[in-house]
Amino acid sequence: MSPPRRLGLNALFLDPGVSGGSETYLFALVPELLRLCPRARFELVTTRRGAAVVAGLDWAGGVELTALACDDDEPVRRTLAEQLALPRLARQGRWELVHSLSNRGPRRPGAASVVTVHDVIFFRERTLGLVSTHGMRWAVRAAVAGADAVIAVSRSAARDIAATLHVEPARIAAIPHGPGRPPPVQPVDAGALRARLGLGESKVVLNVAAKRPHKNQRLLVEALPLLPRDLRLVLAGHDDGHGGELAAAAAALGIGSRVHLVDGLPDAELEALWAIASCAAFPSLTEGFGLPVLEAMARGLPVACSDISVLREVGGDAARYFDPRAPAAAAAAIEAALGDPEAAARGRNRAAGFSWERAAQATLEVYERALARRVREHA
Repeated sequence: MSPPRRLGLNALFLDPGVSGGSETYLFALVPELLRLCPRARFELVTTRRGAAVVAGLDWAGGVELTALACDDDEPVRRTLAEQLALPRLARQGRWELVHSLSNRGPRRPGAASVVTVHDVIFFRERTLGLVSTHGMRWAVRAAVAGADAVIAVSRSAARDIAATLHVEPARIAAIPHGPGRPPPVQPVDAGALRARLGLGESKVVLNVAAKRPHKNQRLLVEALPLLPRDLRLVLAGHDDGHGGELAAAAAALGIGSRVHLVDGLPDAELEALWAIASCAAFPSLTEGFGLPVLEAMARGLPVACSDISVLREVGGDAARYFDPRAPAAAAAAIEAALGDPEAAARGRNRAAGFSWERAAQATLEVYERALARRVREHA
């Protein structure tokens, strides 16, 4: 089989600045797909807010951009758009294949179907409200049931998907991310950002992640009293309702002035924050991939992170690992990372082994297998 010539990309998950790793996946993978398939016609279907941002990107001219009348925080509208309007577009546009880029997708897609499942954490933990959790579980099961192939973003995630959703391992391809969004933006002035965030001249331990229970930022708060007093902790990422608990924990430990809770930042400010940091720390209890670990390493930051299989898969021998339930172990790993003169070089070398071009090439191979499966089933 040759690669498809008419493709739909389902980006109805996109809520700019909130979508996290799925957003990075979209913004980094799609330009590589366009470059590798210059003769293909791509139609990218997204939300109203998503379309407003995508239209301003330098690769937007390579796709036909369609905005449906929904946003990610309108669950009923979004579900109807995904299950009804998207398959209708597939039929009208004679798509050969539709790739749903983040977990959810149509049960009857109207074309060969590939779905990227970033993780199945929400099947094991309540990361959302009760209704949203059940809705998400239904939507992911529907997408996988209708898919000819499933993409996982790590070997660890592939094993979880196979076990949780009862998918044959042969239908799942593990394709790791590249190292963040290329190219990095020009950062804002670091001194001005330090002043705005009240960081003074302190060293910074940085965590970039949405504030959710499974991200386990509370462990870093509890580890901070065990670290030198000139260190401050910055927790940067969208607050999904967990920020108040983190602030209360810091206050109870008497370190409220050393813990900085920062909501999602524009790319230029986040880039400056990476540059300000002396170390990055990621205490997650579970992950699908752990992209910020790679982003930190690509920037030469020492990394301390949870000793879980997926972060071992990403960080290799370039990170310091700790038990994600032991504050003292986290503090020791952070101090070791800060004192390691070779950490920057090891991290950059590790990050260089990940590539969005290779991710796109592997994704195109999945498209071909999905098309071949669809042809066999309809022969």
